[in-house]
Amino acid sequence: MKKPSARIRTVLGLSAAPVAILLAGGMVWQASSAAFTATTRNAGNSWSTGSVTLTDDDRGVAAYSVTNLVPGQTGTKCLVVTSTATVPGEVRSYVTNLAPSAIGLAERITYKLEAGTGGSFNDCTGFVPDAGVQETAYPVSVVAAARHDYASGGHSWITTGKAGGESRSYRGTWTFDTTGMTQQQIDALQGSSMTADLVWEFRNTTPAQ
Repeated sequence: MKKPSARIRTVLGLSAAPVAILLAGGMVWQASSAAFTATTRNAGNSWSTGSVTLTDDDRGVAAYSVTNLVPGQTGTKCLVVTSTATVPGEVRSYVTNLAPSAIGLAERITYKLEAGTGGSFNDCTGFVPDAGVQETAYPVSVVAAARHDYASGGHSWITTGKAGGESRSYRGTWTFDTTGMTQQQIDALQGSSMTADLVWEFRNTTPAQ
């Protein structure tokens, strides 16, 4: 039998190489795919922020706007604060922007704030204070010094983030108290004035995970 020429042997050798490579590759692929596999997935995760809103029913009008004040005069007003926050939180009340802060009328106007239910702005009809809580009247200057920001605020109200909102009523009573003053001291207060802001502040709390 006639042997293939050198040229033919070279061609046959070259053509056999790709076949060998393909066969080897197939064996590797088959070996790498021969395994047990399993997956699980928790899909659709997302995060969105809550919102906090705190309003009252004063319609932009000051609860107290008293003129021609005389010794012994007193007054009471109510206010309803509503939280429509979507997250739980805590509301506290405090006094800011007291002016003037020097000794004067702020030392003689006492103020007592009670929390409860019922009533509405400028109308305390139906107001019921929280049971078992006895509030004491203090000079506005003392209240402003003791409760001047959220950290020192009082009348803690825990909200739950209830759909549709949550409300709390407050009744404030003031008195121009001149007890223990001499007539000269009382007369020295003529023409005096005082302003202050009553603040209710909401801060969210971290809900259970």
